[in-house]
Amino acid sequence: MNNPHLEQPADTVARLRATFRSGRTRPVDWRTTQLRRLREMLTDNGTELAGALHADLAKSSTEAFRTEIDATAREIDHILGHLDQWLSHEPVPVPPHLGDAKAWTQYDPLGVVLVIAPWNYPALLLLTPMIGALAAGNAVVAKPSELAPATSAVLARLLPAYLDTDAVAVVEGGVRETTALLAERFDHIFYTGNGTVGRIVMSAAVRHLTPVTLELGGKSPVFIDRDTDPMTVAARLVRGKFLNAGQTCVAPDYVLTDAETARALEPALVKAIEELYGTRPATSPEYGRIINERHFDRLSALLDSGRLVTGGDRDRAAKYIAPTVLADVRPEDPVMQEEIFGPVLPLVTVSGLDEAIGFINDRAKPLALYAFTESETTRRRLASETSSGGLGFGLPLVHITVPDLPFGGVGESGMGNYHGRWSIETFSHRKAVFDKPLS
Repeated sequence: MNNPHLEQPADTVARLRATFRSGRTRPVDWRTTQLRRLREMLTDNGTELAGALHADLAKSSTEAFRTEIDATAREIDHILGHLDQWLSHEPVPVPPHLGDAKAWTQYDPLGVVLVIAPWNYPALLLLTPMIGALAAGNAVVAKPSELAPATSAVLARLLPAYLDTDAVAVVEGGVRETTALLAERFDHIFYTGNGTVGRIVMSAAVRHLTPVTLELGGKSPVFIDRDTDPMTVAARLVRGKFLNAGQTCVAPDYVLTDAETARALEPALVKAIEELYGTRPATSPEYGRIINERHFDRLSALLDSGRLVTGGDRDRAAKYIAPTVLADVRPEDPVMQEEIFGPVLPLVTVSGLDEAIGFINDRAKPLALYAFTESETTRRRLASETSSGGLGFGLPLVHITVPDLPFGGVGESGMGNYHGRWSIETFSHRKAVFDKPLS
């Protein structure tokens, strides 16, 4: 039997490619078996996986199950419930001059897929793309994040115990191991992370003309209209912003609103944070920690922007930064120059919707855009006059939980999408088939 721990990347890819070429991964029964086994893995080992997520990010058990373990299970259930329908051939009309010919499209699996996961949701964002790749009939090389070592170790041990090891391999490690993997020829590369590494992935893929899906990030804005209730807005905004200590790719990055609304929002945000995490968030079991010292230092350098409304407390040894709100932030301030990816919320004042739309359009296209407004005109204008990976009205983040919505970025926030049927689209080739009888 092959020992995957002793394999070189070239040997791993060659072994999985041989499995794929044998036809083993194509039958729907094989695909559904892998998904059910993965579902079983989550059921059997959810508590252990939640413990690993707490070790890496101080995620509470409640948050770990809600945002990673149960969310992954729901994705499996959704795909299992629709896979036969999605994979069925779709007939298309044939022009009359071709007589009794028929034509249809069918999904073909691509081959061997590489999935590279980030550290912020290290289970969800490794397993969810894998689910789509397996459902589409591919072999998969899974690369968990070395920055979440406890979760990486658990997944590297559990996945081979539940899945077909001739078609699924887990490769742990850091930059050296990832670089070695990227030197190999894959049939698709799926990367979730930042734009800097995304460019490296895309450059490596060019060598083999390998298609890529890049799930990146960016500064996701929130427009708050003057017709909204500040307490309602604050409660919903705080839950979306400070989940996972702000380390969420679709978290609200900054707020755009007029000066009067911003002033009303300040005490509402303070109250919403206290209601969610108490007056001492450092002692709240529901509030996470920064992934490492490097990111702690990067975030700490952003805290001098604007005027401090609440938070600002930090402890490097504990990798703790309090939920922080900054007001009177200027576009040129450091906190506005990069994706925050942490528990810091800047409030930037604009005169109104026109200036907000201009502000958004002058910057890189975000992964998400959120708005709180009662105006249908404002909703229509934001939908038609801005570009973002996703658009959410009234509640941040949750658009990614709707199983039939595609999730992905645009421009610098990424390319390609997945979830549900969109994962089948991503990890398959839609082949055109034409059939003209010989007699």
